[in-house]
Amino acid sequence: MKTVRVFIERGKDGSYGAYMPDDNHLTYGVIGEGDSAVAAVEDFKAVYEAMKTSAKEDGEPFEEVKFTFSYDVPSFLIYYADFISYKGLAKLTGISASQLSQYISGYRSPSPKTTQKIQTALQVFGNELSQLKLV
Repeated sequence: MKTVRVFIERGKDGSYGAYMPDDNHLTYGVIGEGDSAVAAVEDFKAVYEAMKTSAKEDGEPFEEVKFTFSYDVPSFLIYYADFISYKGLAKLTGISASQLSQYISGYRSPSPKTTQKIQTALQVFGNELSQLKLV
C-alpha cells in the first residue's frame, strides 16, 4: 500500500487544515479542517473514509493509501506543547524560547534553515529516546 504525505498547517485565523499535496499522484484529494491539529486530522480521516465508502457503494475504483503527517513549525509547536516545553526545545535546538514563541504567534516565520535545525534536533533526540533503557 502506498504511503502519501499529509500537511498540517495553522491558518492565519487560528484554524487548522490537513491536506494532501498534488504530488501524490492520486485521482482524488482529501482536505480536513478543525480548530486544532487533532481536529483537522480527525476530519481528514473521516473525509477519506467517506470517500472510500462512497466509491465502494458506487462500484468505482479507489486507491487505498496510508498517511504520514507533516506539520509546519507553528502547528508542531502548538500540537506538542503539552509534551515539549519551549524551554526544553530551546535547549535541544539552540533556538531561543522567545523566538519559538514568535513562530506560534505568527509574528515571525522560521527560515528553511531554522526548520531543518529543529527537525534535525528532534530526530537526534527521538533516536536517543528510542535507544534508552531504564533500570
